[in-house]
Amino acid sequence: MLKRISTDDIELGMFIHKLEGSWFRHPFWKSRFLLEDQELLDTLRGSGIEGVVIDTGRGKDTTEPVETEASTRLRTPARLAVEARIPERRAVAPVVTQHAVFARAAPALQIAREFGRARRAAGDAMRVVSRTFIEARLGKAVTAHEVEPVLDAIYSSVQRNLYAFNGLLRCQSDSEPVYRHSLAVSALMIALARHMKFSPVDIRDAGMAGLLMDIGVGQLPVDLASVGGDYTRLRPDLKQQHVLLGYSFLKAAGDIPEAVLRTVLHHHERLDASGYPQGLGGNAIDQLSRMAAICDAYDTVISGGDVASRVDPAEAIVLLREQPGKFDAAILEKFVETVGVYPIGSFVRLRSDRLAMVVDEDPADAARPAVRTFWSVPLNKRLKGETIALAHCYGEDSIEGIADLSGLDLPEVSRLRETLLAAACKDTA
Repeated sequence: MLKRISTDDIELGMFIHKLEGSWFRHPFWKSRFLLEDQELLDTLRGSGIEGVVIDTGRGKDTTEPVETEASTRLRTPARLAVEARIPERRAVAPVVTQHAVFARAAPALQIAREFGRARRAAGDAMRVVSRTFIEARLGKAVTAHEVEPVLDAIYSSVQRNLYAFNGLLRCQSDSEPVYRHSLAVSALMIALARHMKFSPVDIRDAGMAGLLMDIGVGQLPVDLASVGGDYTRLRPDLKQQHVLLGYSFLKAAGDIPEAVLRTVLHHHERLDASGYPQGLGGNAIDQLSRMAAICDAYDTVISGGDVASRVDPAEAIVLLREQPGKFDAAILEKFVETVGVYPIGSFVRLRSDRLAMVVDEDPADAARPAVRTFWSVPLNKRLKGETIALAHCYGEDSIEGIADLSGLDLPEVSRLRETLLAAACKDTA
């Protein structure tokens, strides 16, 4: 049951269903969550929010006590009655069975469900972003409130699985380039900001900056259809105008955070002052803009321009590391920790002389992700393939390096990625 209460009456154990006031103004990323942290409770009480709506079916009521468990799951009267009938048992060592061993390996391979969720979230987000960009081109102001659903969907996906949303975009080939790029950079910015332990509000700004940094593309005096919808293929003097156009357009909206505006203006600046539009360098570039420079450059070299100029995600990491004068080295290493040494969509060569594509990351072991095999080097032919969690295969196989696909009888790279990801999801569904 939903119930409105005063902020002063909020207690630990309550499930917050809705925070009154503008989503953009309150100091919380999510408006629905189980309140179980005293610091968060103190912040909520001091936030200026007058009231909240709680869900008494999912958390504590104002008049009902709640017993807190380590698992944060509420114990209902029915459950307590069942527990009372269970005799106390002495602790015994667990029996390790073949099923138990598989269960430990399973998390790295449970990608089907989250990729399905990410696919739906990306589809919904793509529609909102495309409409926003089109309306911007027609002169309609973009407000923070309008992009809330996109940021919420991306953040929720990143919370459930750090890699699925961006990995899915990496393996799709049917999206409008500028829209897909905006979603990808937003997801990368959110993931990186979470990894760097930003506050919820700063994470939100990071995601918004990634989403809107190329909004000025819609203001360019050119038909993007002439370059396949990809503004990066325009001549430099024309392409660079999108930064100032986007900044001016969002500034006029009136409610876009200053940190977001600054990042929109500076995400093409470089530490060695070789960027644009102002040629800033060193300490003149703020932290969020340095993050944006890395996330934007990474996705651009992977999916921007013509197909022949694109590089493998793992190669993109190497490429960025080879430019220490342009990108913040400390933030870049945080970025690598975030996406993995071999990001989803990377083609790798295994010790078993098979080629494979990375289909999921293992948060505990960035160098040993889950892969889908597809090619035998000795046999020089396509394999039926299997999905392997390298961190849980007990050393039976490992990554030797980035794969070279040149000269192999394979489908076009983007189509190959889609096929392999679909096969991996089918394996683990």
